Amino acid sequence: MINKRIAFCLLAVLLAGRSVKGQVNPFGNPLVPDMIADASIQEIDGMFYCYATTDGYGRGLETSGPPVVWKSKDFLNWSFDGIYFPSAANEKYWAPSKVVQANGKYYIYPTINGYMYPAVSDSPDGPFRLARGKDEFLKPYTSGSTLLQTKDPSGIDAEVFIDDDGEAYVFWGRRHVARLKKDMMTVDSVINVVPTPRGGYSEGPIFFKRKGIYYYLYTLGGNEKYQYAYVMSEVSPMGPYKNPEHDIVSTTDYEQGVFGPGHGCVFNVNGTDDYYFAYLEFSRRGTNRQTYVNKLEFNEDGTIKPVKLDLDGVGALRRVKGKKKLDIDSVYASSVSLPLAIKPIKDTLCRRTEYFVPDFVIDGSNGSRWMADPADTDAWIVADLGRKRKIRQSEIFFVRPTAGHAYCLEGSVDGEHWQVCGGHDDLRVCSPHTDSVNQKFRFLRIRFKEGMQGIWEWNLY
Repeated sequence: MINKRIAFCLLAVLLAGRSVKGQVNPFGNPLVPDMIADASIQEIDGMFYCYATTDGYGRGLETSGPPVVWKSKDFLNWSFDGIYFPSAANEKYWAPSKVVQANGKYYIYPTINGYMYPAVSDSPDGPFRLARGKDEFLKPYTSGSTLLQTKDPSGIDAEVFIDDDGEAYVFWGRRHVARLKKDMMTVDSVINVVPTPRGGYSEGPIFFKRKGIYYYLYTLGGNEKYQYAYVMSEVSPMGPYKNPEHDIVSTTDYEQGVFGPGHGCVFNVNGTDDYYFAYLEFSRRGTNRQTYVNKLEFNEDGTIKPVKLDLDGVGALRRVKGKKKLDIDSVYASSVSLPLAIKPIKDTLCRRTEYFVPDFVIDGSNGSRWMADPADTDAWIVADLGRKRKIRQSEIFFVRPTAGHAYCLEGSVDGEHWQVCGGHDDLRVCSPHTDSVNQKFRFLRIRFKEGMQGIWEWNLY
C-alpha cells in the first residue's frame, strides 16, 4: 500500500506539476503569489478580501509575517498595500476570522500571541485596532467576560457568524461555540461543544448558512493528514446537529498531488449560489504553505459533496476589463538558487523538489518562483521581449512581499546600455510593485536593493 501511494505521489507531480524547460513546479497555481495559510475570504461591495496568516518567515510557529489583506476585483489578480493591523505587525498574528459588520463598524477576530482578540475598524481595509486593551482578549470560560483566552489550545481560530435575526455567534478550536453579545466583544456565559462523530483535536472551524441549513466544518489531524469533516443543523448555530453519512469534505488526494487540505474557509459569490472551499495545503512543510480554492457543491438534500481537489484554482469569478499583457520572449538572471528537496515530516509520503529557474516568473503560476543564489550580493533579472516594444507598465510580485522591497528598474534597447525607468530606494510593503514605464525597450532589468531576492511573477503591459 505504501509503495502504491508513493507511486501516486510521483504520478501526481508529473500530471499536476507545471514544467518550464524540464524544471517541474509541483505547487500548481495557488490563490495569491505569497505563502499564506488559514485564509478567510469574502466579498464586500464587489471586492474580494483575503485575510490570512502570513507564512514563510523561516522560524516555524515561533513567528509569522505581518498582517496584510489581499484584495481582488476578479478573484484572479490580487494585491495588497501596506499592513492593515499596525499594532499587530510585529506580533505572532494567526488565523484572522472573516470580518463582520455590526454597530456601524467592521470587526475581525485574529489570534495574536496565542490569544484571540476582537479588533475594530471603520473599513474592511483597516486600519484595525484592538477593540479593548491588550489584556482584554476573549475569555469564554468566565461568565460575561470579554473575548477569548487561548493559552489553552482550545481557544484559537475564531470564526464569527451573524445570523439573519442579527444574533452573533463565535466558534473556536476544539468545537466550541457561544453567542456574542451586541457589543461584539463579550461572550455569553452559555458555551456549547458541537458534538461530532469524529473525535480528536480540532481547529480551524468553518461555519456558514445556506438555504436554511447551518454547516459546521471542523478539522482532523494535521500536516499531510489534515482533513475537514462536517455536521449540519436546520435549527440553530448552537445545534442540535445531524451527522451526514458521508461527512468528509476534504482529504489528501494522492492522485491529484494535493496533500493535507486544512484550515481555510467557505465563501460564496454575492447574489449567486456558487460556493467555494479555500484551504491551506501541506506545501513546503509546516509553516511554509500556500492557499488553494476549489468549488464546493451540494446534493439535493443539502449535504455537501466531497470536494474535488486540484492545485489549478478556479480562475476569475467576476469579469473585469483587463490590460493587454506583453509576451516576454525569454528571461535570464545573475544567478539561480539550487533546487530544494523538501524534507518530509515523519511518516509522510509527500516528496517534492522545488526549482527556482528564471522562466518561472513568466509562467502565470503563483506556485513557482525564481530565487537568486543566496551568495549573490548583486542580484538581477532581465526580461527580453525579443524586439523593441512600447512598455506601459511593469508589475513585480516579489517573494516575501510583506517584509518589503527596494529595487531599481532599468530599460535597454541593446542589452548593454541601461537607463533607470522605475523602482524606489525606500522599503515598501506591497504587492505588486507597479511602475509606469511608458517607453520603448527590448529589455527590462530588475536590480535588488533590499528585500528577499526572488520573484513569483513579473507582468509587462
